[in-house]
Amino acid sequence: MHQLHITKKMSEDDPILTTREAAHMLGVAVSTAQLWMESGALPAWKTPGGHRRVRLSAVRQLQARQGGAGMAPGAPAGPGTASLPAPAAPAPRETGAPDGHALLDTPPEDVFDRLARLAAQVTDCPIALVTVLAGERQWFKARVGLDLQETPREWAFCNHALASGEAFVVGDAALDARFAANPLVTRAPHVRFYAGVPLEDAQGRRFGTLCVLDREPRRLRERELRALRELATIASDEIKRRG
Repeated sequence: MHQLHITKKMSEDDPILTTREAAHMLGVAVSTAQLWMESGALPAWKTPGGHRRVRLSAVRQLQARQGGAGMAPGAPAGPGTASLPAPAAPAPRETGAPDGHALLDTPPEDVFDRLARLAAQVTDCPIALVTVLAGERQWFKARVGLDLQETPREWAFCNHALASGEAFVVGDAALDARFAANPLVTRAPHVRFYAGVPLEDAQGRRFGTLCVLDREPRRLRERELRALRELATIASDEIKRRG
């Protein structure tokens, strides 16, 4: 009886929340809360019916860590250092390309192929892409070191770059709760590092990125990041010339 009383009081003081309730408190999508639970960033358990549950105290602890971490979304994480989870960037429909964007589904062009090759060379990354995000797709206008022509948009690291409006860097995707369960991380091409700079068209829309990826965690030197930004500016200027 005494043990039952203690258990009841603990439940009252620290109630059990559903995934949706936790997501609402954290201000993120339910899928993001699920990812944090799966990665261990938000301690949780499964009920016999397969539903995830979490204590209110665990949600509050995560809120406190996020509030005091001083780490902006997209800040690079060095090898062996996990980023604190941050609210997932929504797929920014207002900044992505419309389905009829001038670059979407067009043949390869030397200017963009060269920019991708240069991005790979100046950063010493094995993969470089010029991406276009439209509807539910992430499509590659140019690609180095990757056979894929496109991916579902929900897999796109570039969503975060478009939402931030500036260079977005992930030092180790496997240790970042936003990306640890991403299919691009868990299976081929096994992305661990990402750096992307948004591209803009003549209408001022951020429609895609020039990005580089690696299969190993790493950082970019300041000169490498500066070069990536400059190459992205050239790509944007080429698009703007076309109207």
